[in-house]
Amino acid sequence: MTKDHLKQAVEHIKKYDPKLAIHLDNAAIEAFQKRLQKSDGGSNPFKSLTSAIIYQQIHGKAASAIYARFLKLFDLPNQQLFPTPAQVLDKSIDELRSAGLSARKAEYIQSLALHFENGSITPEKFHEMSDIEISTQLCAVKGIGQWTVDMFLMMDLNHPDVLPLGDLAVRRGVAKHFGLKLPSDKKKIFPDAVEMTRLTEIWRPYRSLGSWLMWRISNIAVTGDTQ
Repeated sequence: MTKDHLKQAVEHIKKYDPKLAIHLDNAAIEAFQKRLQKSDGGSNPFKSLTSAIIYQQIHGKAASAIYARFLKLFDLPNQQLFPTPAQVLDKSIDELRSAGLSARKAEYIQSLALHFENGSITPEKFHEMSDIEISTQLCAVKGIGQWTVDMFLMMDLNHPDVLPLGDLAVRRGVAKHFGLKLPSDKKKIFPDAVEMTRLTEIWRPYRSLGSWLMWRISNIAVTGDTQ
């Protein structure tokens, strides 16, 4: 999402969802703009997705320590900041685990590297692929689900119209924002994907901004906001 796109997104939200637009003050717009600027525009998708696997279900400091040890496994030249898929594949599972990774995460990272190396994932074509096409490629990798893909599309590729249906904070934000009555069955996924898609249709084609506002309203920090 470019600066011009952001301006259009803000105007769109103000026009079609005035209730949400209340939260689009200058501070919110500036914060979202800074988040966009922190993105590298998907210049190294392998790095972004490997990092996502490392950080899954681990607190920030612990994950950062593992990430640092992971990088130290590779004898990288000064200008190279992250290992290539081939370099990762040269390491054994045990070597990757020595950085503090679980066996499962080490396997996930090697699976990701293999998909990049054998051409199953085509990052050079991401700019001309739809979100669904990118998702299909990435979700074929063990350890990468739709939520991880949605975060990659939003936070790394800066795609403007991503609605992370599996994100609990976004679901809760949507339910609160649109005044939905909570079901008696607390285990039920609410709102479901169909209802969320219907309700947020007014945000399209800028659902990424709408989703980010759900996090902001709920005071939830997401990748890209704090790094």
